[in-house]
Amino acid sequence: MSWTQRSAGVLLHISSLPSRQLGADALRFMDVMAQAGLRVWQILPVGPTTKYHNPFEPASAFAGDPTLVPLGAGDGADEDSFEAFQREHADWLPDWALFSALEQELGDLPWWEWPPPLRERESPALEAAREHLATHIEHACLAQFAFERAWSGLRAQAHARGIRIFGDVPLFVSHNSAEVWTHRELFEVDPNGQCAAVVGVPPDAFSETGQFWGYPPYRWEVMAQTGFAWWKRHFEIQARRFDLVRLDHFRGFAAWWRIPQGARSAAEGAWTPGPGRAAIDALAPMLGGAQLVAEDLGVITEDVIAMRQALGIPGMRVLQFAFDGNPHNPHLPASHGPDTICYTGTHDNDTTLGWWRSAPAHERENVARFLGQAEPAMPHALVDCALASSAPLSIVPMQDLLELGAEARMNRPGVAEGNWRWRFDWAQLSADFGPPLRARLAQHGRLP
Repeated sequence: MSWTQRSAGVLLHISSLPSRQLGADALRFMDVMAQAGLRVWQILPVGPTTKYHNPFEPASAFAGDPTLVPLGAGDGADEDSFEAFQREHADWLPDWALFSALEQELGDLPWWEWPPPLRERESPALEAAREHLATHIEHACLAQFAFERAWSGLRAQAHARGIRIFGDVPLFVSHNSAEVWTHRELFEVDPNGQCAAVVGVPPDAFSETGQFWGYPPYRWEVMAQTGFAWWKRHFEIQARRFDLVRLDHFRGFAAWWRIPQGARSAAEGAWTPGPGRAAIDALAPMLGGAQLVAEDLGVITEDVIAMRQALGIPGMRVLQFAFDGNPHNPHLPASHGPDTICYTGTHDNDTTLGWWRSAPAHERENVARFLGQAEPAMPHALVDCALASSAPLSIVPMQDLLELGAEARMNRPGVAEGNWRWRFDWAQLSADFGPPLRARLAQHGRLP
């Protein structure tokens, strides 16, 4: 089933399942989706998270998050299968396993604060660590093997139900990651592991002062000299997991926001040219049948739009951004088209009910005027607006399907703590959750 076939999906990260894990809850959720006629399950990045559990700040560009896997997921596998897995992933798995073991051994210190021989990856120090931490390293490898088995099972079960998995890949990786420690030549870090500048965003709808993301910038010119080998391998792994792959911060390929070390505000940064479409063109042989999607939100310039359209990659339209009174707002339904995906909101937005309750009067008036309803019933009215969109695919966060308020918000951009915690409870789903939703999808031509 192509993404261009008119359909609908749900946005719910794995950690927002009642168990926060793959397994029985994931299967039950997909059964609910199938009953309702939802054909796309969009999730957030699935790499191992760091201090604040932010899935967009992964500690590895390749590894999966072992906390998403139920205990015993790797049981019953024969030794030959495990050894084959290790051989297949020998280019990144040993480095990740050692990094993970050293972090645990050294009390979760970031790698640039490790003893200099380990920080600098001196061979004698690494060999001694591998011997000393052999058990921890083995466990880390087994955890990745279990993750791959569990994920392969999830995807097979999804396909059996006619459901496609829509994944998300961060453009950058965490400073405190196995890749920056191992491949320092690909990142802008000094010999001591410190960043001369960091990636962020300027002031926007989410933050009046902009955001420090703290990621080390790539040395794109070095990547290009290697034919983007590391970059391609990164996406090869992700494309095996997902049917659709969202390129987070797509505008960063045209230009990204460089914040100098010591800046007091993210607003002190400046736009710096990105790698252009060359970095995306390089991915084509690695994607298999996966469809790329551009996260083209924020400050989007004409060159970003032109690049996305030239690549034939769909972009995003978010209804919560549509009703500021600007008749040329690209998020208004009139601007949706065959190369867009429509959302009520994303993981960074408030829930639709929370947004509506806190929206200024002029915005509420604009929504009411557009919908032709004096008192729109939220979030039902905006969900129906998304389903009526001319975009081939409409995605609705699970919080909006459950009609939840701001207490169920997933993330508040620019706020480090207290995010990524929400999960639903099965008691919140009424016994007849599926059929009425299926009828709404049918009404808008979104059943297969």
